[in-house]
Amino acid sequence: MQPSTLAPMIDLRPVGHVIGLLVASLGVAMIVPLLIDVAQGNGHWTAFLQASIITTLTGVFLAIACANGVTDRLSIQQTFLLTTGVWFALPVFGALPFALGATEARFVDAFFEAMSGLTTTGSTVLSDLETLPQGLLFWRALLQWFGGIGIIVVAMVFLPELRIGGMQIFRSEGFDTFGKILPRATEISSQISVIYFSLTFFCALAYLLAGMTPFAAVTPAMTTVATGGFANYDSSFAGFAPAVEYVAVLFMLLAALPFVRYVQLLAGSARPLIMDSQIRVFFIILAVIVTIVTLWLWVQAGALSEAAFRKALFNVASILTGTGYASADYMVWGAFPVVLIFFTGLSGGCAGSTSCSIKVFRYQLLFSSIKVQIRQIHSPNGVFTPRYAGRPVGEDVLSSVMAFFVLFIVSLGVLSVALGATGLDFITSVSGAAAALANIGPGLGDEIGPAGNFGGLNDTAKWLLIA
Repeated sequence: MQPSTLAPMIDLRPVGHVIGLLVASLGVAMIVPLLIDVAQGNGHWTAFLQASIITTLTGVFLAIACANGVTDRLSIQQTFLLTTGVWFALPVFGALPFALGATEARFVDAFFEAMSGLTTTGSTVLSDLETLPQGLLFWRALLQWFGGIGIIVVAMVFLPELRIGGMQIFRSEGFDTFGKILPRATEISSQISVIYFSLTFFCALAYLLAGMTPFAAVTPAMTTVATGGFANYDSSFAGFAPAVEYVAVLFMLLAALPFVRYVQLLAGSARPLIMDSQIRVFFIILAVIVTIVTLWLWVQAGALSEAAFRKALFNVASILTGTGYASADYMVWGAFPVVLIFFTGLSGGCAGSTSCSIKVFRYQLLFSSIKVQIRQIHSPNGVFTPRYAGRPVGEDVLSSVMAFFVLFIVSLGVLSVALGATGLDFITSVSGAAAALANIGPGLGDEIGPAGNFGGLNDTAKWLLIA
């Protein structure tokens, strides 16, 4: 008898246990917006009560049912399932307050909003935000706040372990021995959580000092540090005082830096933060694009003004970090800055931050590889090695990065064509695909641009963007 060649079944219990705990935690978190609505004296709190009961009980039952399969270490397959399963399960339950509450949203719209929140994309299908109960506005912000710290943990723990997108290069940075994934994730999360909460606190305080009300300061502080972009107003940040815009810029940029550098800074070592090459390149990109857009606006206006510089700085920083706030409708600035801002969104911030998109370090590795190839063509007998931050880069890292770029570009093309097939125009299709894949937030055009939202898209387009 020949031995069986069937692959062993993957034990789903450890994955189900962790997802159950996270779902239950999400249900408990719904108590906070519930209390806000109770304090406001509106009847929307019942929607959070129902959603909280459903979510908490489902999570608890799932965690208990899978508790007998918990292990110290997850396999690669289990880790893949966990990272993807979490980002699917949490939005399903996070959508309940939108479907049961004041918006009475259809499930596709509720799921879109929750997915956009937890992935810190910032695209919204809701309008008349000013009229929504404060509990629901807080829930939108809370989803993004949870998603922001989740993205950091995934980037610092799971992606290096899975060798995805070149992230394995950071296994030697600060947290160089991951060992048992879940215990190590807890250790890293505890350090990052302190920094994440502190940034949120100081951001809210800064908004207060800039003249915002307490509620109006706390909710955008959560979405600013998460680089999520959900705002409490349809006009986003347009109409706020200049000081508010500058506060937002400061904390969007701070949130786009590697959180491991903050951990090292608190440990007494400032050198890694100062010497990090991706941080330097990130600020160079910001400075160059802001300068170009500011000069363009000055030329168009025929005069120098602080307002033009502020609008350029705010909106470029918002798109570069993937936050998605808007303080002006940059679609009216002209074709050149719009195209520049579109490609800015495909850059992103630093690895291990809450920012989105491709990330600066991958471009650094890409250009390093191209440089080596050109030198190899020029000097065929020479031996040249790609380097990052002065260190040689292994072939596995370069292959992972190249695969990431190819997959991203192919996905962008396929999704753009699919969106076009639903009846959307070219600009809406391409910019919508880029906004979803890079988690930028707004797209381009009148419908999904900085002055619009995604609510008017057809259901098929919404499901594609969710995916």
